[in-house]
Amino acid sequence: MKKVFYVVLLFTISLNSQNILNERERANVVNEILKDRFNNLLPELMDRTGIDMWVLISREYNEDPVLKTMLPAKWLNARRRTIILFYRDKQNNSIDKLAVARYNFGENIISAWDKDKEPNQWRRLNQLIEERNPKKIGINYSKYFNIADGIDKTDYEEFIANISDINKEKLVSAQKLATAWIETRTEREMEIFSDIVEITHNIIDEAFSSKVIDVGVTTTTDIEWWMRQKVTNMGLETWFHPSVDIQRNDEENQDHLRSFSNRPDKKVIQKGDLLHCDFGITYLRLNSDCQQMAYVMRDGEIEVPLFLQEAFKKGNQLQDILTSNFVEGDSGNKILLNSLKQAKEAGLRPSIYTHPLGSYGHSSGPTIGMWDAQSGVKGTGDYPLYKSTAYAIELNITTQIKEWDRDIRIMLEEAGFYGENGFRYVNKRQTEIKPIYFN
Repeated sequence: MKKVFYVVLLFTISLNSQNILNERERANVVNEILKDRFNNLLPELMDRTGIDMWVLISREYNEDPVLKTMLPAKWLNARRRTIILFYRDKQNNSIDKLAVARYNFGENIISAWDKDKEPNQWRRLNQLIEERNPKKIGINYSKYFNIADGIDKTDYEEFIANISDINKEKLVSAQKLATAWIETRTEREMEIFSDIVEITHNIIDEAFSSKVIDVGVTTTTDIEWWMRQKVTNMGLETWFHPSVDIQRNDEENQDHLRSFSNRPDKKVIQKGDLLHCDFGITYLRLNSDCQQMAYVMRDGEIEVPLFLQEAFKKGNQLQDILTSNFVEGDSGNKILLNSLKQAKEAGLRPSIYTHPLGSYGHSSGPTIGMWDAQSGVKGTGDYPLYKSTAYAIELNITTQIKEWDRDIRIMLEEAGFYGENGFRYVNKRQTEIKPIYFN
């Protein structure tokens, strides 16, 4: 991937929890990244997937999820019907970026439709196609990849009705190209991603502390809303509502056995509780997704109980097993099954449900298990692993705790990146349970 150097504001401003960029500064960063992606990344992806023309169609407030990621910073939605056409001329090493729309699509994609000369938008699109005579015309439809299934029924039918019979024969699913666009991260994006994950970690650290928790008073719901409000106060967004849950040494607690969508709320936090959170933020069009754990120290305890520390190490062990199986070209299902086999041979009780992460929280790319599909996932699980892609390394291990006479779950999730040098965490991972001390 080509490296682009920017002599702009985005290199001079630090991205951290104390210095969140204002809206104008964010727009500069977003537009510079888009320019790099259109000019340098997109031609590579079109060559790789064998599609020399890509047509994306959206109407205002009903955007194709892929087109949504291409919007210039000042555009929050498409305008009227927006049609974007990319044509890759590999022989001349060029790429046309055209908008069949009344407006330029930001600075990167110019308008190629004069309504006074040609009142019919569809006819103009067909003219542009005819002029370039592509071999394959990709449009966004897909059975298994929801993000790559962005063309709606009306636009599809009108598109088909208004292009030539010859061009109809050239139509193919752009699923591989659309997925590649969504999943592939540039060098500059990964610099930003690291900072986003750090901000996420910092918020969790504060949430799981005596600054926020008042033992015997604060509930799990209180922490969830504190995290949500913290994000808003920082001028950021979260792409899902945070969750916080408790595992503890009592006969009534069975949170670790509950489904992921059926956790109880408003549980009062007590000393001796093992806390878990699921939390992510959205910033500069990237998303984090993180699960970490903390322990509320009992009176007289100077460290997290050894039996919990040992259980947590097994969670890190499962992470290591999973990420060691990241091999370019292997499918999500192959990575899943190999990892589960190795983990079970090591005496673990694993569950793996890792997913692509980046432009969306649950993004496009190889699905590596689902919590309720541990034998593999049809379609998205068959997709191969590519370099320059990011993942939420999401999993859990179940372990018997003799001291509590019950099973507990160690549930972890951290952003990871697979690139030229193999796998790495985007910005560290949790290696110890967070202790929460009280006077």
